[in-house]
Amino acid sequence: MLRIGIPPSRDEQLSGMNSAMSLNNNKTTALVGAGMVARTHIAACMDSQKVRLKGIASRGRERAKALVEETADDHGGSIKLYEDVSDIAADTEVDFVIIATPPNARADVIAPLAEAGKHILLEKPIGRTAQESREIVSLCEKAGVTLGVVFQHRMRAASQKAADLIASGEVGKLGLAEFSVPWWREQSYYDEPGRGTYARDGGGVLISQAIHTIDLGLSLTGPVATVRAMASTTIFHEMESEDYVVAGLEFAGGAVGSLVASTASFPGAPESIKLHFEHASLHLEAGQLRVDWRDGRQEIFGEEVGTGGGADPMAFTHAWHQAVLEDFIDALNDGRQPIANGKAALPAHELIEAITRSAESGMAEEVGSWRDL
Repeated sequence: MLRIGIPPSRDEQLSGMNSAMSLNNNKTTALVGAGMVARTHIAACMDSQKVRLKGIASRGRERAKALVEETADDHGGSIKLYEDVSDIAADTEVDFVIIATPPNARADVIAPLAEAGKHILLEKPIGRTAQESREIVSLCEKAGVTLGVVFQHRMRAASQKAADLIASGEVGKLGLAEFSVPWWREQSYYDEPGRGTYARDGGGVLISQAIHTIDLGLSLTGPVATVRAMASTTIFHEMESEDYVVAGLEFAGGAVGSLVASTASFPGAPESIKLHFEHASLHLEAGQLRVDWRDGRQEIFGEEVGTGGGADPMAFTHAWHQAVLEDFIDALNDGRQPIANGKAALPAHELIEAITRSAESGMAEEVGSWRDL
């Protein structure tokens, strides 16, 4: 009940908001996972008018409980602590589930939710390997649920401007692409149990950090056909997998290029994508796009922002996660695929696997299934 002459409390505001949501095709979600990125997803939900976060579940129950209490204190209202994934699957109010678990927990979490008809918004990567990723995409397709992937770099205004310019044909044909991820992580980052291992994460810098730049880059260039790569672990980290990769790329469309990815580049710098076309070069870095036209003009779009390339991996805005979230909800309402859907995310996984194979064999390797991507 609202109090006459007194502004509504935070709980009353939320109650009114939630009532309005039910009338406007908005959705209810639950979050699985209470790790590093969970707070980013919570902030995205709380700042969106399109979704209600009902509750949180995690294998680390005490951490989930603390996050539930923190969220309730910070934002008001009631946040449910789910017992487990089956509890979410049985909740008829939940339309979709945000999954932010380590990669090794994905299939077991997704299967019962998809079977219950819950749509899935999944933190990257889809799986630890390309095969595992394909299986998860297939699982969701067979269950008839939408699978979205949190590749938030696609949602930056600068990235979308670059995509529009390329699609318009104004820039001409691509000749050269340069992907660079010169990031830094302290050893303490890799001291967390399982981090940087093949069993939990599926690898190191490629699948955990560079995958964002790889996904965005491939969405602009089209697929890579062949790679020649080297991967290594530097003296700066004690970890099972790689913290430095360099790869030469041959694109299916005829362009050539390179990828350099690192978490050993102290103190860390923003990732960048440089695409050189017939009529212009596009330079994406730190949320900004610079277009250098061959006739001498220069245009700049967007503003520089933090991207988490330094010692603090969470030094970035949650606005991009919110944009992914809202596009996913719009896709559910419109009956379309989200911008970053499961199938659209597979080329990044296929390229990472080919780079890993090439680094191990010392030979050029074809990117699996690129003709179908």
